[in-house]
Amino acid sequence: MLYEYYVVYKPYMVMCQFSPIESKKTLSDLNLGLKNDIYPVGRLDEDSEGLLILTNDKSLTDRILNPKNSHKRTYFVQVEGTINQEAISKLEKGNIAIKIKDKIHFTLPAKAEIISEPVFLPERNPPIRFRANIQTSWLSLTLIEGKNRQVRKMTAALGFPTLRLVRYSIENLTIKDFKSGEIRKVHLKLLV
Repeated sequence: MLYEYYVVYKPYMVMCQFSPIESKKTLSDLNLGLKNDIYPVGRLDEDSEGLLILTNDKSLTDRILNPKNSHKRTYFVQVEGTINQEAISKLEKGNIAIKIKDKIHFTLPAKAEIISEPVFLPERNPPIRFRANIQTSWLSLTLIEGKNRQVRKMTAALGFPTLRLVRYSIENLTIKDFKSGEIRKVHLKLLV
């Protein structure tokens, strides 16, 4: 079998699946022109955007999704409020209690830093709500674990609710210079 690997910039409010679901947009709506045996590796929530790997290589899917095979993924996160160094230190230290499927999970240490708004990101449609009296700020957050809605739960636990969440990279793959909905074929060596 010939394995194929793609990276797509999943837009905001698009489900990470090809099959129809109620009145929601899915990857099929992006008209990516892929064979029927290509599937997403992992997922991004409907209200998150950014890097998504698509492939027909089930061994790669297992390597990426199996929790014992940790891998780095970096998110650019816009939060409500002005994030401070104390919050960054807590993210880096780990051990933040978040609820996952009715159980408390304590996060692993992460790499975190305050950043300027990434100017290369495409505009989100619809845009983030604007309230003149509430500041927002951006951080880069690199994790080696991937629990359900983990980034949102981590920032909220520190008092900085997530407004926009963009997965920028998985290991060496990035979405730098991608347009929302754009797809590119990649080589396996970039994925491992």
